[in-house]
Amino acid sequence: MRDLQRITVDPAVMSGKACIRGTRVTVRTIMGLLSSGHSPDDIVAAYPYLDLEDIAESLAYAAWIMEGREVSLPS
Repeated sequence: MRDLQRITVDPAVMSGKACIRGTRVTVRTIMGLLSSGHSPDDIVAAYPYLDLEDIAESLAYAAWIMEGREVSLPS
């Protein structure tokens, strides 16, 4: 994985969950918003201290975490 500049993990912040740039906004929150149909622009409007690059790096981080894991989907 390339060097992440926008994702931080700090045991003192959100119990060590991956967050965006030291905020309390977790990558999981961003993934949940995207998966429920919100656009990156919607998310940036709701969290004005984030930018589109934060959303893109959250997606890259989530993809990296899932690499090599298989998930069974219902048929």
